[in-house]
Amino acid sequence: MTETSPVESVDRALLTLEELARAGAHGRSLAELASALGLNKTTVHRALAALRFRGFVTQDPTSGAYLLGPSATQLAEDFFSDENLPVLLHPALVALCGVADELVHLGVLSGTHVVYLDKVEPQRSVRVWSAVGRRSPAVTTALGRALLAYRGTDRTMLAGYVQAAGERGAVDLDRVWTVLESARATGFATEEQENEPGISCLAVPLLRSGAAIAAVSVTAPAERMTPERLTALHQEICRTLPGLLPPGLTLPRP
Repeated sequence: MTETSPVESVDRALLTLEELARAGAHGRSLAELASALGLNKTTVHRALAALRFRGFVTQDPTSGAYLLGPSATQLAEDFFSDENLPVLLHPALVALCGVADELVHLGVLSGTHVVYLDKVEPQRSVRVWSAVGRRSPAVTTALGRALLAYRGTDRTMLAGYVQAAGERGAVDLDRVWTVLESARATGFATEEQENEPGISCLAVPLLRSGAAIAAVSVTAPAERMTPERLTALHQEICRTLPGLLPPGLTLPRP
């Protein structure tokens, strides 16, 4: 037996939103929406009127096309806000810490810096100066490099981030650019004692619609972060995180 929505008017409005999301910036005319949804124009127009009232749909004054409105796009922004991400992702961090047996961080970009939103510590001690709320220059951290690599950062933009990190001493632009290019190819970024002596990190970006909104890192003493261990850690991350990420977040495919 075919399932039907318990509230048809709500179902039509949701189907309309899905079609407008697929349409992107070009939008859809009333006739195109009605045809795509298999409904008459009057029915679709009523759904659009309700959605426009709450800002979920807008209409281009020139073409008359309907587009996804700010209230619709704000839903995802609110859900994946910096306040919600630690709650949404904490179980994933705990699981990764368990399999890696190393310190795990969650971070986001804030201007030219990374802000640490969450951390999970292993049972064995790791002497790292980190705290939730701490800020570090993005270019000196694996977290920041993973984020920059998947946010369309070009070399000119990167130079601005390097300049902003001046208080941490000289940062090698060429070195950081090489790491970003490697991150785009492999799906992970690294940092070798550039943020804290004796400590190295590997980080992966968390993507929404192809752009990084956050990153997760594994931090350990530099002597444990051999090339072989970095490869193994990335494999563990790719096995552990995907099933624990909230809908809409993905890891890059190298």
